[in-house]
Amino acid sequence: MSTVLLDYPVDVQRDIFGNHDGYVRRIEKELGVQIIARDGGIKLSGDEENCRKAVRILDQLAGLSRKGTVIEAQSVDYTLEMMQERKEKVPDDMLLTMDADVICHTVSGRPVKPKTIGQQKYVEAIRKNLIVFANGPAGTGKTFLAMAMAITAFQNKEVERIILTRPAIEAGEKLGFLPGDLQSKVDPYLRPLYDALYQIMGAEKFQQNMEKGLIEVAPLAYMRGRTLDNAYIILDEAQNTTPEQMKMFLTRFGFGSHAVITGDATQKDLSPGAMSGLDVATKVLNRKGIEGIKFITLDSHDVVRHPLVQKIVKAYEDYETSAARRQAPDRRERRFS
Repeated sequence: MSTVLLDYPVDVQRDIFGNHDGYVRRIEKELGVQIIARDGGIKLSGDEENCRKAVRILDQLAGLSRKGTVIEAQSVDYTLEMMQERKEKVPDDMLLTMDADVICHTVSGRPVKPKTIGQQKYVEAIRKNLIVFANGPAGTGKTFLAMAMAITAFQNKEVERIILTRPAIEAGEKLGFLPGDLQSKVDPYLRPLYDALYQIMGAEKFQQNMEKGLIEVAPLAYMRGRTLDNAYIILDEAQNTTPEQMKMFLTRFGFGSHAVITGDATQKDLSPGAMSGLDVATKVLNRKGIEGIKFITLDSHDVVRHPLVQKIVKAYEDYETSAARRQAPDRRERRFS
């Protein structure tokens, strides 16, 4: 049994403990330690190794509090998870480093920044490469962070326009049965892109730039035959492209442009047996190690939605991994039979 005494200012302690002591209760439950406020400080008791982990977490949260950053439950949960599940050493300044990496601010003034190590690597890859592929489950911030980077580049006049596109794949329903003209039919497929633009740029500025042709939101089919120079191009839902569509998109890339391709290889709406353009591009380009092209993989650890979403994604990852292992012997038997 180990005991540790920590001395933080009262206002920092208040932030660390959280509403109804919610944050320290999470740490206590996960690490099996006891954390109490005593004599103007904080007293920890429990297993020596777990107390050491708890101190590292509390020190990082205290650092956020001193900077004036509002501590979120996601930061507490993520740091705990990293220390418990991941084998690599968690940097002592992990939360502070991510907190300092502000990409931009939303129209309401909220800072947009990476919240996980995976997201931080993703943002850094976008900064350093002309084309970035991001593959990962829902809730990992693939599209939103790419949008934030695009808007920042646009506002800094690094590019002249933003082009957002995604394949209009019919997920169980036919486009022809939807009312309205073609644009009305494909708009629902592009709605997530509009939502991110409104949140970061604001509806009024978005409309102004849209009318000037500086921002374009269109189905992937509209990209054919064009060369896209001095543009920030985001292809969303890339797992639903065909290999031909993906090749067509990549060959639209022009001088002064940046492209981010996002997708989730586990959620395809293509016809059964059809190959995904994202899968093929990963095999063709990732093997070559082409300079200027970077592949980033995000996983359940990078989900920043409701904690329940993270658990759902993790459960599916475990199931799919287990299913792949069960099928592997069958494939070997067929090969040698």
